[in-house]
Amino acid sequence: MKELTPQLLHSLKQYSRNDFTKDLTAGIIVAIIALPLSIALALASGVSPEQGLYTAIVAGFCISALGGSKVQIAGPTAAFATIVAGIVARNGMEGLATATILAGVLLVLMGLLHMGSLIKFIPYTITTGFTAGIAVTIVIGQLKDFFGLTFTRSPVETVEKVEEAVHTFHTVNGTAVVVGCLALVILIFWPKVSKKIPPSLIAVIVTAAVVKLLHLPVNAIGDLYTISSSLPRLTIPALSYETVAAVLPDAFTIAVLAAIESLLSAVVADEMIGSRHNSNMELVAQGVGNAASALFGGIPATGAIARTAANIKNGGRSPVAGMVHAAVLLLVLVLLMPYAALIPMPCIAAILFQVAYNMSGWRTVVKVVKHSPKSDVAVLTVTFLLTVVFDLVIAIVVGLSLACLLFMKRMADVAVVKEWEYVEDTGDTQGRLKPVPPYVMVFEITGPMFFGAADKIPHMERRGKRRVLILRMRSVPAMDITALNGLQRLYEECRAEEIQVIFSHVNEQPMSVFKKSGLYDQVGGAHFAPNIDAALALAVELSREDVKRPDPASADV
Repeated sequence: MKELTPQLLHSLKQYSRNDFTKDLTAGIIVAIIALPLSIALALASGVSPEQGLYTAIVAGFCISALGGSKVQIAGPTAAFATIVAGIVARNGMEGLATATILAGVLLVLMGLLHMGSLIKFIPYTITTGFTAGIAVTIVIGQLKDFFGLTFTRSPVETVEKVEEAVHTFHTVNGTAVVVGCLALVILIFWPKVSKKIPPSLIAVIVTAAVVKLLHLPVNAIGDLYTISSSLPRLTIPALSYETVAAVLPDAFTIAVLAAIESLLSAVVADEMIGSRHNSNMELVAQGVGNAASALFGGIPATGAIARTAANIKNGGRSPVAGMVHAAVLLLVLVLLMPYAALIPMPCIAAILFQVAYNMSGWRTVVKVVKHSPKSDVAVLTVTFLLTVVFDLVIAIVVGLSLACLLFMKRMADVAVVKEWEYVEDTGDTQGRLKPVPPYVMVFEITGPMFFGAADKIPHMERRGKRRVLILRMRSVPAMDITALNGLQRLYEECRAEEIQVIFSHVNEQPMSVFKKSGLYDQVGGAHFAPNIDAALALAVELSREDVKRPDPASADV
């Protein structure tokens, strides 16, 4: 268990006062950035504003204290917004808490089972596709508040939200649009004025002041939600078989997404500080943090790339910065939370528009579409559309299935079983080809031999004088049981035709399959040659008693 040691313990071994000063400064700045984001993401997730802060406080502290990254900042993220909103709509807060706790357990198990490295097997096109899809769903979910629309029903699915926005667009509130546009202008142009103060904080303060002082008819958070400044309290959900069965797919989605997002964020952080995170410890920390968040009234959390980058840029170099960020948010919750009631809803929508734009990665999508094979573009497109139209579970399952099928087709296309060309067929007389006795056939097998390529293994009939078959397998890196059955069938056909079989240059993995299946013993170890020259010499030896005078022909290598 030595490898599952929190990064905090390593960092504190050589920790100094100067390090603490840097972490303190970075933690305070990150908390200022996280404050409006946490509130906005909570509202986008269909929960109360303070629950976003509960998540950033509890999960943020636990993940920093136990995580495998020096600088990871965790909290609510946009990737979870639509997922959480759907769970709350279907199963209520009890269902959300149950799903998040189960996801936490799954994440801890993933870390303990050293599955951190398995995340790399999720194709880039899938992560790009569902990230862009989530960005679109966030934008669609905020159309109501940005335009001040009056919905006649409460749609949950993204397509239903689009239909409702179209049907009720005649109720648009022009004042809300102006406030939202003012927030967008601040978010876009404030970084050119100052990079030290987060633009989202300025947008919140300015729009709240404008709406309050001018008495504008625009909904604020306090008009729609009851704001609480109470500390998070431990609440254990009532677990039941029915609830667990209902939310288990959602728990799987939360766990997978938390793992992907946190490890991607940790990789980005590693590149920025020249370090290396412990992926398995990070998964354990994510699991503990998510379970703790649910127990204290929060929502799912994961590593936040933007907040992690802000932590690094402001001097944070140890997990202490993330813990300070959580402590500062706790003070804000207790002292300043009532003022959150003044934040206009169009401002929240504008903040989420910017979050969606930043996470969409549209430049990456365009690059993939322009320069990638059509199969990769198909995977990205399908994943994107399913994320928007249905949900992330279907998108990931279908996307992975499609990616695997396309990969297997590529591998099957690469796999080739081809007989050498002989001198009597080519007419080569210049000695450029390897000598092959006239009673020997040589088949070259190239590429992985698995169920997708097993049908390429030929059937065998006696061909004149040729009574020895050499199967050259130096270019076969791997083989499965389906391909083995094909070779078994070929061997039986050769025995029926009294054709000797020799296997040449069998690599390690295929050899283990031969031995485990018993075909190695059936054929005989003497019939496995280390290379083609040894195989040809063995073929001569096997046929010496039948051949009085060798009449060498030639063939391709």
